[in-house]
Amino acid sequence: MCKLLLNCNKKKDNMGDRKRPPLMIAIMPIIVLMFLLSINILCFNDALGGANQTALIIAAVVCGIIGFLYGTKWQSIRAGILQTINTALEPILILFLIGALTGAWTVSGIIPMMIYYGIEIMHPSFLLVASVVICSIVSLATGSSWTTIATVGIAIIGIGDAFGLSKGLVAGAIISGAYFGDKMSPLSDTTNLAPAVAGTDLFTHIKYMVYTTRPAWIVALLIFAVIGFFHSGDSAIVSTDSIRIAIGDHFNTTPLLLLAPIILIVVIIRKTPAIPAMLIGTLLGILSAIVFQRELLEAMIVSGSYKNVYHILMQSVFGETSIATGVIEVDELLSSSGMMGMLNTIFLILSALVFGGTMEASGCLGRITEAMIVRVKSRVSLVGYTLLSGVLFNVTACDQYLSIVIPGKMLQRLYAEKGYKPEVLSRALEDSATVTSVLVPWNSCGATQAKMLGVPTLTYMPFCFFNLLSPMVNFLETIFDYKIRKIK
Repeated sequence: MCKLLLNCNKKKDNMGDRKRPPLMIAIMPIIVLMFLLSINILCFNDALGGANQTALIIAAVVCGIIGFLYGTKWQSIRAGILQTINTALEPILILFLIGALTGAWTVSGIIPMMIYYGIEIMHPSFLLVASVVICSIVSLATGSSWTTIATVGIAIIGIGDAFGLSKGLVAGAIISGAYFGDKMSPLSDTTNLAPAVAGTDLFTHIKYMVYTTRPAWIVALLIFAVIGFFHSGDSAIVSTDSIRIAIGDHFNTTPLLLLAPIILIVVIIRKTPAIPAMLIGTLLGILSAIVFQRELLEAMIVSGSYKNVYHILMQSVFGETSIATGVIEVDELLSSSGMMGMLNTIFLILSALVFGGTMEASGCLGRITEAMIVRVKSRVSLVGYTLLSGVLFNVTACDQYLSIVIPGKMLQRLYAEKGYKPEVLSRALEDSATVTSVLVPWNSCGATQAKMLGVPTLTYMPFCFFNLLSPMVNFLETIFDYKIRKIK
């Protein structure tokens, strides 16, 4: 086998003496990964428990062996892994802080208050549509799908549980709205990254995205409206009453608790970086707990579970916290795991980045993309390849930033040679790389949202209608040559 690998292709690339692996060899790590992941689906129920992490590491080892056989040195692979991990250090820190913020906002009563009033105001028939609209507005204002899902999204999941709605369905509505705002907001990092890579300006990029994003969002909204119309909430009336009573008996549900999320949104709108913003949100949660939840904190101390207020607040930030209300549904809604609960997700993200870095450094990823580029002959194949490459890099590189940067840099000149403006490229990158990252279980986005919402990626994926429709709408408009700008 080794002799076959060495003799399959003698063509050298532009990186020293390294030989370019042939296509059939370059895709072997992906085949191994998909095979192991399919077995894990049959054997394990928990995608974050360690099985998928191990599968990614094994696939990375296979890729590394191919790289060694074709002349890639360990130093190059190591540098590739470290460089890839470096791109995700900030998201990993944000992930820790999201765990801390969620725990603090649970003990402070902010999330319980949102659930309490949400159950009173909302109705199962329009909860899904309201979820899309609310998350779209919050994400547009903050420029962050992660922040939207970690705050408003968690509360909506609780409301959906109370109404007896499928968690996957509710999570799909939350993610559809959150990623619409993330994609269209001038404050979003990906919305700034895509035009920078493609070579256009931010507002030209946003205006041009309207042609594909608006129809995808409207169709998704209509689908959720139809599903909600046929959902009956009668079976959940008793449950919602008991949940509201349990929350009201244990928490001070004053609307003043909304001050914390409002301040956080204002802080983010004023372009405060994500890490300081998350820290501010966590501190606001702790302060709200001290000011508004004194009776709850005293009851938790009297029960013997905690020593003092400091113990409760620190535990909520870094570890597991449970509030016993006597209602099982409420106890499940109000349990949090803090920063420690994010460790398995971070383990998955790091394992995925090791695989992505090895794929890139060994030349396997480049070989696969080169094989696709040579088939670009027309407008449809050019944009279609861009959309496909965004998805492919989300699966293999496991990070949405790499899924934007690598294809964008690789295709920028090709778009110019074919006579298309850079906003055609930047829009295709956003319509694929940005919105599909959350649909891949081992991608940093997919792993994070699954953990925050408590819903496996493959469970909510079929209901992320906006994310699924975005690349389809782009491709259809490309086929009909609608709003495809050319260089005059």
